[in-house]
Amino acid sequence: MFGKEKSQYIEDSKFRYTMREVKKNGSAYILALPYFLLFLIFTGIPVVISLPVGFTNFNMVQFPQWVGLSNFYTLFLQDDVFLIAIQNTLVFAIITGPVSYIMCFLLAWLINEMPGPLKTVFTYIFYAPTLAGNIYATWQLIFSGDTYGFLNSVLMSLGLINGPQQWLTDSRYILMCVIIVQMWMALGAGFLSLRAGFQGIDKSGYEAGAIEGIKNRFQELIYITIPAMGPQLLFAAVMQITSSFTAGDIGRFLTAFPSTDYAAHTIMTHAFDYGSVRYEMGYACAICFLLFIVMIIVNNVIRKAMSGILDT
Repeated sequence: MFGKEKSQYIEDSKFRYTMREVKKNGSAYILALPYFLLFLIFTGIPVVISLPVGFTNFNMVQFPQWVGLSNFYTLFLQDDVFLIAIQNTLVFAIITGPVSYIMCFLLAWLINEMPGPLKTVFTYIFYAPTLAGNIYATWQLIFSGDTYGFLNSVLMSLGLINGPQQWLTDSRYILMCVIIVQMWMALGAGFLSLRAGFQGIDKSGYEAGAIEGIKNRFQELIYITIPAMGPQLLFAAVMQITSSFTAGDIGRFLTAFPSTDYAAHTIMTHAFDYGSVRYEMGYACAICFLLFIVMIIVNNVIRKAMSGILDT
């Protein structure tokens, strides 16, 4: 009985502590409430509902019909395009995820070394692409397949190619072009979190490091800066990997839909095809739920890997 009473006392203490913190920070919770409600309605609830809907045949007109594992069976054993989408998504994520993460960190570090006014200017310059609206028209001009395309014009003037290349319709180049545009747009929330992390480092740590024998800025980065930015580094890693796995709009807007030989067809593109074009919502939910599971696994692996690196 004593063990149960002690456990109950601990739970009551945690509850009272939580309620005290809620009352203390009540204004912050009120400010966060609109976002929380929007997130719950448009993200949380749909994700939860997607699991049971993934086991049905649902065309948004008729009542869902239970089909069991039929959608998942079709995905892996009969849907050849889905297998292509998995391959493209893995290639896309493996390249853009780590590279964009390193790029975010290095740019945030270099900007942090600049004088005050320049920090704001260059932060806006690098973050602006994520805020742009119709950026795909610009990239379509760059990758245009005629002699007036910027990339073709430059390469032909340099003698590197003999004639214009069909960058957005040739399956050999499509995925490469999409990856380039994704890298250009990669400086989003993760980049801003790293910028904030650099600004929030206690300067006394650098003074203590100088006393302990740290001699240059690179050693400061390795032994002081990176360990002090654990939460920001973890958040940026999760955001970059998540954006890499969920990329789909770039391929649809930059190339034809579907792209030639499905060269830019990702898992999200496949879900869009069945959900927003064919209105086979059960099948689309099955695709999204599988992607959701994969992202949870990958994010947990990233957290453990980053925690191990930062702890050392």
